[in-house]
Amino acid sequence: MQLKWRTLWLLSLAELLAMTLWFSMSAVAPQLRAELSLTTTAESSLTMSVQAGFVFGALIIAVLNLADRFPAHHLISICALLGAAFNLAIAIVDLPLAAVLVLRFLTGASLAGVYPPGMKVLASWFTSGRGLAIGILVGALSIGNAGPHLLNAFPVFGGSDGLPPWRTILIAVSVQAAIGGILAALFVRSGPHLPQRSAFDWRYAGKVFTDPPLRFANFGYLGHMWELYAMWTWAPMFLLSAWGAAGAGNTVGRHAGFAAIAAGAIGCVLAGALADQMGRTLIASASLCASGMCCLIVGPLFGAPAALTFICVIWGAAVVADSAQFSTAISELCDQRYVGTALTMQTCSGFLLTSVSIWLLPELREFTAARGLANHEFALLALGPVFGVWSMWRLRRLPEAVKMAGGRR
Repeated sequence: MQLKWRTLWLLSLAELLAMTLWFSMSAVAPQLRAELSLTTTAESSLTMSVQAGFVFGALIIAVLNLADRFPAHHLISICALLGAAFNLAIAIVDLPLAAVLVLRFLTGASLAGVYPPGMKVLASWFTSGRGLAIGILVGALSIGNAGPHLLNAFPVFGGSDGLPPWRTILIAVSVQAAIGGILAALFVRSGPHLPQRSAFDWRYAGKVFTDPPLRFANFGYLGHMWELYAMWTWAPMFLLSAWGAAGAGNTVGRHAGFAAIAAGAIGCVLAGALADQMGRTLIASASLCASGMCCLIVGPLFGAPAALTFICVIWGAAVVADSAQFSTAISELCDQRYVGTALTMQTCSGFLLTSVSIWLLPELREFTAARGLANHEFALLALGPVFGVWSMWRLRRLPEAVKMAGGRR
């Protein structure tokens, strides 16, 4: 009992540190915009290249069953260290934008070997309480993704209200990720409830969309992902702009952006505990409804940054609260020999979709602004929760749904 909880907390810390790599460039976008005169398209590319790299890496890992054929802690450690090295290279070498995008792509590919295998490790330790365990892990990921925004607001990095040097932020994040990789290597091991090694079967990667229970669980995840990373990418920038327009300093806006993403940690843990007791489809649907409502109301609050921040914090808690439940459902519904493959394929498809919404949101912002409808672009993200709720309703009606949460669907 003590060992599995120690593994949970150490793995969550390792994931938190490693996943700070994801939004390290997005957090310093104002500095990059001022120093390099980046366009909105270029800014989007810095995040989309990570998404694309993650999809590529996840697809390779899924097709080759790497997360099921090799010790997961080795995969997590090696990939975290690689991601740290790629990110560090951007900070210490003067590179053209094309080279930066390649390194960000490779950073994303590396992170595909950090997040999904981490969920598999917890599935190998927890049979009961799995929703809470993976919820804690995803909560740690949320704080990790928010971390660069907090670092960007610390006076020690260059001034309380100015623009901290972006290279310093990238170096700090890279060091954190490397520490996460070392922690995984030294202290994380798989548990007794899943096979330690599985035979190679490239066909299983496709079964996550041909088997009805897995298909609807993945459809719910896709609806969730349509919204999640677009919110995490653009809501902090939206908050920074709103506070800036109100005459407040940059630090206030950065703290608001950090709070909006980090609030997901609370949502993940709470939803995980409730889903283990009340059912995965119910709690996932409730989270989708709450986040979908936030999509519709944040835009008109641009002129009231305090109220906007309050709603964005609620949005941040709800938008990722269901994430662990989709992953936990996959781990309960799939062939237990290929949990790592199924989870990796799930994340691969989700991150492929979210690249579209990340790209589309600023394009829609320019389109609506030109027609006097500025700040209404976030409403587009509500389509994801609608599709997700429908998918959860379909999954709940299947007889195989009793495999989830001890029969609580």
